[in-house]
This record gives sequence, structure tokens and C-alpha cells, in this order.
Amino acid sequence: MNAELIVIIFLGVLTVYQIIFLGHDLIVNRHRLKDSNFFVTGAIGFATNFCDSLGIGSYAPTTMLLKLTKSLKNDKILPGTLNVACALPVLTEAFLYIGNFKVDGTTLLLMIVAAMIGSFGGSKIVSRLDEKKIEIVVGIALAITAVLMILSATGVITKLGANNTATGFNGWRLVVACVMNMVLGALMSAGIGMYAPCMALVYLLGMNPIVAFPIMMSSCAATMPIASTEFIKKDEYARTPAISISLFGCLGVYIAVTFVKSLNLTFLMWLVVAVMIYTSVLMLIEGSKKFKMD
Repeated sequence: MNAELIVIIFLGVLTVYQIIFLGHDLIVNRHRLKDSNFFVTGAIGFATNFCDSLGIGSYAPTTMLLKLTKSLKNDKILPGTLNVACALPVLTEAFLYIGNFKVDGTTLLLMIVAAMIGSFGGSKIVSRLDEKKIEIVVGIALAITAVLMILSATGVITKLGANNTATGFNGWRLVVACVMNMVLGALMSAGIGMYAPCMALVYLLGMNPIVAFPIMMSSCAATMPIASTEFIKKDEYARTPAISISLFGCLGVYIAVTFVKSLNLTFLMWLVVAVMIYTSVLMLIEGSKKFKMD
């Protein structure tokens, strides 16, 4: 059995697990499904996951739009909502993209497992934070993501992979890759998207840019159901956005991957960066004020 098939089966199990675990919670709490506007959050999920499939990422734009539309009752449930709501769309992406690029099977599997371990630990920490700490953490996460998007838009991250030829790692490079991917998996729980930092990581270690995508995508897809479990168990997410973003997000992913062959996203990326910086500053100010009030 090759690595590609193992990853597909593994992600398939995680998809079924996510649907069953989330579905059970929604059924049990069906009387609490009116915590937001279904169509507003659905539109957000469609747009951000459509763009995610084309390389912009979904965490930061979703955070930004949920905040601007006041779709959540408080910021404490923001990380949980992101992880629960975006899990199925990103898993959909992984299934649609995987197999298009070849990567060393051992490297792929070990980095995915490392990201999942990080996600498990990170979600336990983030789910215990109060609202003001969440606002500070998410504000910092948005700022970091904005910087990474700027580096991506200006081609800096891509240049890191220039002339790289490796399709996998071994020895100390594999150890470093797994340890850092574990850290990135933990940060995913707090709202820092994994695409750009994971890409920069494998480029710096010498991987060919062509084969870096399966690691980046599969790592993201595998971490979200793990983190979601903790947030669902602790009731730290908004249910209506979780449903609508999951459904419309999967639709956005399918349309983007299936029908959109080329799209100039430069203007949209810079617009997202600008609003992201504004949202980051807003979150940091709100969190700081609450710290001063205590």
C-alpha cells in the first residue's frame, strides 16, 4: 500500500469521524442552532474556502469576516468555530488535490502525524483561555498571518524554494520538519493558518516547491478534526456558523478546484491583508482594554 493511498484512507476516517462527532453534538443541541445568521456565515464560508483553494487561506479571512459581521456572540468561541467550521472544506480540498504531486511517503506521513499531535495539545490549551486572552492571541495570529501573506504575495516565500530538488527528508532534516510541523499544528488551534508557514518550512529545508503542496494541505486537513473534538466537547464553538461554513465552504472548494483554472487574486490578497491588519489591531486593542479593567 503506497503512502498516497494510506493518506487518503486516513483522511477518509477523519472525515467520517468529524461528521459523526459534530453531527451528534448538533442533534443533542438542536435547540441551540440559532446563534448566528445561517446565510451570512454561509456566504463567508463559501467565499473564504473558495479563496483557500486558490492559495489565499481561509482562517484569517474567516476570522476577519466573522468579526466584521458580528456573527459570534463573543471572541472566546472564535478559535473553536474556525477549527470546527473549516475542517470539512479543507478535508475536501485534500481529497481533490492529493495525488497531483508526488512526495516521499515517510516524510508525508510523519509530518501529518506530528501536526496532529501539535493540534491535540494546542486545542487543549486554547480552549482553556478566557475571552481577553483569546483576543490577544487571535490579534497576534492575524498579524503574523498578514506578514506571511505579504511575504507570499511579494514572492519571498517562493524564492526560498528556488533550485530545491528534494522530494522528502531524512536524518536531522526530518526531525526538524516534524518538530516544527507539530508547533504549526498547535498554532492552527489558535487561528494561525498553516499554509504559508508550512510551505516556508519545507522550502528552507530544501524541498522542491512542486511536491511541498501535499504536505501543507494534508497537514492542515488532518489537524482540524483533532482540534475540533476538544472545542466541541467543551462547547467552545458557534453551531450555526459551523454548519453553514462547512456546507457552503465545501461547495466553494469544489467550484474553485473544478471550474476555476486561473484567477488573478493579487488585488484580493492585498485587500485581505489590509483588512486583516485592521482586524488584528482591533482585537489587540479590545483584549488589552479588558486586561486593564481586571
